[in-house]
Amino acid sequence: MSLSTAATAATAATAPHADRPARPARPIKLYRLALSGHCHRIELMLNLLDLPYENVDIDLGAGEHKQPAYLAINPFGQVPAIDDDGVVLADSNAILVYLATRYDAQHSWLPRDAVAAARVQRWLSVAAGDLAFGAAAARVAVLFGRDVDTTAMIERGVLLLSRLEAHLTAPNATPFVTAATPTIADIALYTYLAHAPEGNVSLAPYPAVRAWLARIEALPRFIPMASTPCGLNAVAA
Repeated sequence: MSLSTAATAATAATAPHADRPARPARPIKLYRLALSGHCHRIELMLNLLDLPYENVDIDLGAGEHKQPAYLAINPFGQVPAIDDDGVVLADSNAILVYLATRYDAQHSWLPRDAVAAARVQRWLSVAAGDLAFGAAAARVAVLFGRDVDTTAMIERGVLLLSRLEAHLTAPNATPFVTAATPTIADIALYTYLAHAPEGNVSLAPYPAVRAWLARIEALPRFIPMASTPCGLNAVAA
């Protein structure tokens, strides 16, 4: 490599994110269902990053997500999806990765360090596995009155909460799940755990989890997802 080529490469490596726009060219479209925790993850992340966006509500009850117009956006017929000036993406965790990578110049929401990034990915996998098929699934079943046995879902939710409680109280624990500051791992976990009581999964035995939820809720530009009077919430009411 010539000296001039090396200098060019070094300059490019240290340039302040020339390919990373600080703001979207126009508001990001968020295709969503308002009561979906997967969708709330994205709306929350957009707010925390202070990005302009517009909600496009998809009527799942009417089957809008299975119509050709929406299947052109997400062939799997699921929400959420986003359109960022022609960049169309689906899957909530993938969207979190995209937003953090593209718009967080500080790399705090998704660290570039290999170990730190792997720790974030581990919890994204938990969100897509134990959380999705545990507390989240129980909430969906109760909220929409589905005739299914939620026992295994609730047990899986309780196990995850127990493990998270232990993680947050370990000797080397940090205020957020992977670091001293929040990452997209916290955002991926937050909504369905905060709303776990709607699926008959109690948060009462987990003070460290409740404190962690409160720390997320105290972040600047935090927005909640509306609570519903079902599950343990209905009992409390």
